[in-house]
Amino acid sequence: MQGAGARPLQWHMPDFVLESALACRVAGIDEVGRGPLAGPVMAAAVVLTSGAAAALAPLLDDSKKLTPARREKALAALRATPGVEIGLGAASVAEIARLNILQAALLAMRRAVDRLPAPPDAALVDGNTSPGLACPTRCVVGGDGRCLSIAAASIVAKVVRDRAMARLDGRYPAYGWAGNAGYGTPVHRAALQRCGVTPHHRRGFGLVRMLVEKSAITNSSD
Repeated sequence: MQGAGARPLQWHMPDFVLESALACRVAGIDEVGRGPLAGPVMAAAVVLTSGAAAALAPLLDDSKKLTPARREKALAALRATPGVEIGLGAASVAEIARLNILQAALLAMRRAVDRLPAPPDAALVDGNTSPGLACPTRCVVGGDGRCLSIAAASIVAKVVRDRAMARLDGRYPAYGWAGNAGYGTPVHRAALQRCGVTPHHRRGFGLVRMLVEKSAITNSSD
């Protein structure tokens, strides 16, 4: 019988099964930041040896399931553990506007792989769309909850992007980016209405687009 507070029977922690089956140097890849109204989209690529995976497994899970403190702890451990390689890539607000958010996310993934110390032999990518890498690639839906290397990538990308948004918060404190990371929270949306659009806002997204269009109409009628 399941005790009080126990994990549900279907609970699944990420493991190293897919990486081990490939029997080569595998990069797990994930991105964060497709949905926010502001800021870049960030991706990470992480290569784990089997020894590093075993040592880090208790700390790694889908970044969305972890508290900020646990994500920070996991990133510190990833950076300190031998047998871990990390590559980071981003796509800017301008690139998101030019390419669309999906293509910008895939660009960030390719940049993350390019920043690994050496090209991987294969890649496991969270989601259902391949970024178009030079190596064999497998897409894994829900991969950040299934594969340790993808879970590691989700944590790295999330922490790095959150830190970047916190730095921007120092320049634009009204929008609450240190707390909402650019997502469309009530605080962020109210500040957009009150203070307007910054250079770091995605002008094709929701309320931002509406405000930009409204401003254009107002200016043209002056």
